[in-house]
Amino acid sequence: MSHPLIESSITFFYTHNLDTSARFYEDVLGLELWLDQGSCRIYRVSGDGYVGLCQSSDTKTPLTNKQSNVIFTLVTQQVDEWFNYLQQRGVKFEKLPELNKKYNIYHCLLRDPNGYLVEIQRFEAPSGGV
Repeated sequence: MSHPLIESSITFFYTHNLDTSARFYEDVLGLELWLDQGSCRIYRVSGDGYVGLCQSSDTKTPLTNKQSNVIFTLVTQQVDEWFNYLQQRGVKFEKLPELNKKYNIYHCLLRDPNGYLVEIQRFEAPSGGV
């Protein structure tokens, strides 16, 4: 028996400053605003994949412990092009584009305004694979 159909996915991140986060995802990453719910904004990443930003109701609690366990990965064949595009917009990278032999990926890493790790990566095709 197969499981019921999943139509799309949304990954939600909490933020202390929704406007600052929205500017990053809209103006820097260039994502399309799909739905504005007031205290949450949902952006189309690709096809049926979305990321949501929600205003945290507790602005005194730091988000730091929560971001360290999350990596938001954008998969593209154009890692270097994204690196150049974002670097021109003043984005500081934690890791410059490089080949990760362990996982056979080419990637770079940056942080969004809330400290969430954003990875831009492509899978390097294994022999007979992807």
